[in-house]
Amino acid sequence: MRPDAPALVVKGRTLSYGELDQTARRWASAIVERVGGPAARVGIFGSRSEASYTAALAALYSGAAFVPLNPRFPADRTRAMISRADLDAIFVDKLASTQLPSVLVGLEKTPPVWLPESESALELASIRPLDWVLPLLPPERVAYLLFTSGTTGIPKGVPIVHSNVRAFINWAVARYRIQPEDRFSQTFDQTFDLSVFDLFVAWEAGACVYAMSPVDLLAPSSFINKNELTIWFSVPSIPAQMRKRKLLGPGTLPTLRWSLFCGEPLPRTSAEEWQAAAPNSIVENLYGPTELTIACTVHRWDPEASPTLCVNDMVPIGAPFPGLTAVLVDDELHPVPDGKPGELCLCGAQTSPGYWKDPAKTAERFIRIQAAGLPEEVFYRTGDLARQLPNHEYVCLGRTDHQIKVLGFRVELGEIEGVMQTCAGVVQAVALGWPLSEGTAKGVVAFVSGTGIDTTEIRNACKASLADYMVPSRIIPMDEMPLNANGKVDRAVLKAQLDSGTLQGA
Repeated sequence: MRPDAPALVVKGRTLSYGELDQTARRWASAIVERVGGPAARVGIFGSRSEASYTAALAALYSGAAFVPLNPRFPADRTRAMISRADLDAIFVDKLASTQLPSVLVGLEKTPPVWLPESESALELASIRPLDWVLPLLPPERVAYLLFTSGTTGIPKGVPIVHSNVRAFINWAVARYRIQPEDRFSQTFDQTFDLSVFDLFVAWEAGACVYAMSPVDLLAPSSFINKNELTIWFSVPSIPAQMRKRKLLGPGTLPTLRWSLFCGEPLPRTSAEEWQAAAPNSIVENLYGPTELTIACTVHRWDPEASPTLCVNDMVPIGAPFPGLTAVLVDDELHPVPDGKPGELCLCGAQTSPGYWKDPAKTAERFIRIQAAGLPEEVFYRTGDLARQLPNHEYVCLGRTDHQIKVLGFRVELGEIEGVMQTCAGVVQAVALGWPLSEGTAKGVVAFVSGTGIDTTEIRNACKASLADYMVPSRIIPMDEMPLNANGKVDRAVLKAQLDSGTLQGA
């Protein structure tokens, strides 16, 4: 790629490939000098800044894994991540630096901290050699370590090795025919593994990444058109919000050639309206837990065929990438008969080696299965309930932990949400079992957002399609659904609001 070609645009400032590469080499050299030798893991405490993006590259240049730390997370959570990762050093961007004292207090071991945007750091960086020799790294070396929510409240570390990432990048560059002229959106925080697609798939092909601030995400159409983006990647909550604000008019996103969604179920209506807004774009729904390296299955939206494949009004998650294998298993971890639902398990080159320093959790989720006609392999249990369609693609039916008992009956909350999604004006719908008593729910409460919502119509639709014990006892309209740091609907916040007794609903 040309050194003068644009690599990254942050807050209107463009960094060329030459500038990004030289700065990352300087910082890589500084990491080794600061640590006193090769580093294993380097933290990045920052968000959507030149420093945080450059630091990720510098960590890799030095031979270390990068470990993103989110300034939007509570200090206790970030402190736990620093401790569990056993970091050798931490890069901190300017905005996150004010939170640093509260994050570091109480740590048994405080790693060296570097604020590269400070004057002294810039002086130090200016004398670093530009001919820093990049180390040769074995495929099994960890490339990045991400922390996801744990059921015990302690973040789970997911190490992704270089061979995992290489397998994904090779697939993505070939499938999407990435060119140096492409312009990528960057809608994710770096603590969300989908950000790796934006950065490293783009940089692999010499394309440019356009970082979007939270303000930009409020009106994505303006940002897309102003910067003439060609590749869009986000969680489905963003088009849902755009639908609610009437920002997805036909033909309003003409520059896009690929529109990709992942991280949550994609409603059929969102796919249809986005496709109409981006008529020159191919729309795809991707699926993949962090443990499978960014994404591992894909469905290409077809305006004629795809609606007939939707289940619970959600777009299929598609088929596994080449080289990956999927199998559905029952509660005893035996493969289920064709057409029957089961827990989705996957294996292949993108599978993480296991959880960070947690052999018990690794043994629970990474299991050996012998699928029909195939040798026994280590599969990752996704915790997602799915069913295979006649065309061999998969539809996701919800989480296995969203499968609840209501008055003794097994209930799939995704089925209830699917019915509500079909009602006029509904953009987002969430169903929760509530109240809970001794592991079972006494009923279901629903949350809906959109425009012109009629709760009576929604209740009648549920009564017409669902068993009586599945019909929500309360339907609560929301101006906006609460979102977590990754932009997904935050069910824990909704449950907490229910438990507090402050919500009113029909």
